[in-house]
Amino acid sequence: MTTVENKTKVTILTGTYRVKGYIDLLPGARVTDYLVESKDFIAVTDAEVWELGNRHVLNAPFINVSLDHIQIVTPGE
Repeated sequence: MTTVENKTKVTILTGTYRVKGYIDLLPGARVTDYLVESKDFIAVTDAEVWELGNRHVLNAPFINVSLDHIQIVTPGE
């Protein structure tokens, strides 16, 4: 079960979308390590998806984001 301490807020940019949500990251782990250890997708919970032109696309309790499409990931807002 995921605890609040394991949730790390991230903003992910792809070529088309901005995704805000949480990834399950162990305390002390780095986002970079999480991405390197991931296979094809990363799980994002409490996700908000926006087109880069600021049109809201969807909110979802869970989405998978393809690593092939990720251009930037930053912790926090």
